[in-house]
Amino acid sequence: MKMRQSIKKVLCPFLSLTLALALCLSIVPAPASAAGEDFTIHNGYLEKYTGPGGDVVIPDGVTSIGGSAFRWCHSLTSVTIPGSVTSIGDFAFSGCGNLTSVTIPGSVTKIGDDAFSDCENLTSAAIPDGVTEIGNQAFYYCEKLTNMVIPNSVTTIGHDAFGYCGSLTSVTIPGSVTAIGERAFSG
Repeated sequence: MKMRQSIKKVLCPFLSLTLALALCLSIVPAPASAAGEDFTIHNGYLEKYTGPGGDVVIPDGVTSIGGSAFRWCHSLTSVTIPGSVTSIGDFAFSGCGNLTSVTIPGSVTKIGDDAFSDCENLTSAAIPDGVTEIGNQAFYYCEKLTNMVIPNSVTTIGHDAFGYCGSLTSVTIPGSVTAIGERAFSG
């Protein structure tokens, strides 16, 4: 009996401290993209993002953002793409309804089909020099996108690329563009 009471005296404070620590750790929010486990990356190819969203910084060393890697990530609010990335795949950020801004580095040469389609709150997406192709429906239904400067490196703008960007009031298209797809600026 005395031994049982002695164990209780020793274990109760320890268990209370352990429980309190566990509770504290469970309410501390995880950083948006600090953990490598938020990304599935193979040989520089970012296959999938499974993190909590928010402001995400893609890790250095990623060379390509795969198709649908962030698709339907409604909690994503902004994304910074490192200078190692050369292509953004089809549907990469499609349906990220709360995405408001994206930083695309000059290393990117291709923005895939539907890459940012249905990102209705996207207001800022600067296309850097180096991009040669803006895919079909790349910014389709980006309803809050207000202006777009297309750099001199772009030669092709896909069909419906900026379709239904209802707030788009200013577009600068350089002489380097040799092909503009059907309905590129419809709606």
